[in-house]
Amino acid sequence: MKELNTSYDYVIIGSGFGGSVSALRLAEKGYSILVIEKGKWFSAEDFPKSNWHIRKWLWAPALRCFGFFKMTYLNHVTILSGVGVGGGSLTYANTLPIPKSTFFKTGSWAKLSNWEEELKPHYSTAFRMLGASKNKGFGPADKLVEELAQDMDRPEHFDAPHVAVYFGESGKTVEDPYFDGKGPTRTGCIQCGACMTGCKHNAKNTLDKNYLYLAQQLGAQIIAEHEVYDIIPKDKKRGSTGYTIHFRNSYGRKKSKMIRANHVIFSGGVLGTVPLLLQLKAKKSLPHLSDMVGRNIRTNNESLLGITSTSKKAKDFTQGVAIGSIFNLDKHSHLEPVRYGKGSGFFRLLSIPHVHHKWAIVRLLGVLGVIITKPVTFFKTLFKSKFSESTVILLFMQNLESTLRLQLGRITPLKTSVESGPTPSGYIPEAANLAQAVGNKIEGIPYANFTDVVLGTPTTAHILGGAVMGESIESGVIDKQNNVFGYENMMICDGSMISSNPGVNPSLTITAISELAMSKIKPKLSNSSSNSKQIQEHV
Repeated sequence: MKELNTSYDYVIIGSGFGGSVSALRLAEKGYSILVIEKGKWFSAEDFPKSNWHIRKWLWAPALRCFGFFKMTYLNHVTILSGVGVGGGSLTYANTLPIPKSTFFKTGSWAKLSNWEEELKPHYSTAFRMLGASKNKGFGPADKLVEELAQDMDRPEHFDAPHVAVYFGESGKTVEDPYFDGKGPTRTGCIQCGACMTGCKHNAKNTLDKNYLYLAQQLGAQIIAEHEVYDIIPKDKKRGSTGYTIHFRNSYGRKKSKMIRANHVIFSGGVLGTVPLLLQLKAKKSLPHLSDMVGRNIRTNNESLLGITSTSKKAKDFTQGVAIGSIFNLDKHSHLEPVRYGKGSGFFRLLSIPHVHHKWAIVRLLGVLGVIITKPVTFFKTLFKSKFSESTVILLFMQNLESTLRLQLGRITPLKTSVESGPTPSGYIPEAANLAQAVGNKIEGIPYANFTDVVLGTPTTAHILGGAVMGESIESGVIDKQNNVFGYENMMICDGSMISSNPGVNPSLTITAISELAMSKIKPKLSNSSSNSKQIQEHV
């Protein structure tokens, strides 16, 4: 990468769905762009063969692990997230659903606009840019959930989702099929199920293959393995003349660097943006931020349960894409079968039989009870030689409301407290019943993350909120155009802006809202720039 400038029109902190959209659309409009990403660049060769290659898969610099998958343990929730150039797109399960109508009409943003109508064209743009298409085939895990739908007399509610995957001809590499040859080559999906440990076959439409790739063609710069730790308005004003941004290596030698920017966009996700905002407010770098920072955190009300088959008739559940089907149980809930590729059995170490009770001691005794009453099945699942091939993971999600507050901790870096609605639970009755039904079909026992059972807390891959939209600084952190209350020339475009519970994977929605926010920014030049014309020709 060429040497950094001393100043930029926009500095974008994070390269996930919001940051990548911002980088491309602003570069189109003629602005100079720098994206600062905490994680690493990844190519196909960098991805691990399985999630047992912990140093290449897990992000935990203190343990010398420099992968792209991060697990964060908080007192009310365990959070799974992505780190690296491309953010969550590197490790997410590719699904791109549009939320149900309830999402657009609830939460702190509900009265600010007719969101369902206003976002329609931007969802279409997001679909096109991310290369969304319906999954082309069902694997054994999908067919198992299809059986469930039939058993429940709801076969019409089972369908294939839109996924960010290039299907094409399996294993065949072709010139860019999406942007009239301006993008990178792509290779047809081989249905190996390893999407979430990094696609080694060039089929997954990660952000470094669309938004970020095109943004770089227009001059946007991306610096990886660095993190921002301070942002100070110039001339002690509220950003009217820009900001000084201080950043350093995200691990290893912490050499500090400094650049200036006319505008700043936070796009580090809930676990990047919200803690940084809290720190900047606490140390008086940005004291006028809303007191709503860290509030209205949502977990997507989900449950992740794994069932390992002991049946000799079981098929290979790794076949397909990471999530290849969706079963809509009712207007609030849906179920998706999730898969990892062959050999990816790391989560076996973190899982114990799924038992529910309000008291932890009873839950632990319940685990012991499962071992005593089903010893053969338990030990077969525990020592299964081909764990991922034999395991179905069920992801259950709802769009029901409850919220947490995220704060800086004294003992731990972050802590949570319950803000509204019921306390997030590691047990959802509907999910438990569905997992048991699948267990009966494949002769397995439902397992959950040990924190779900021991602590009674849920595990989520879709943490949202903490910098929500509001009518004023008293009700939100940003306005309906993603501008930060209390400061000029500052925006937030990532999962922390999501202001109600979508009940589905939020990646498409983050992309669409960011597209809308960027559409409101005028080009740097009075007339349409040549950059804008160039990109618009092929997107």
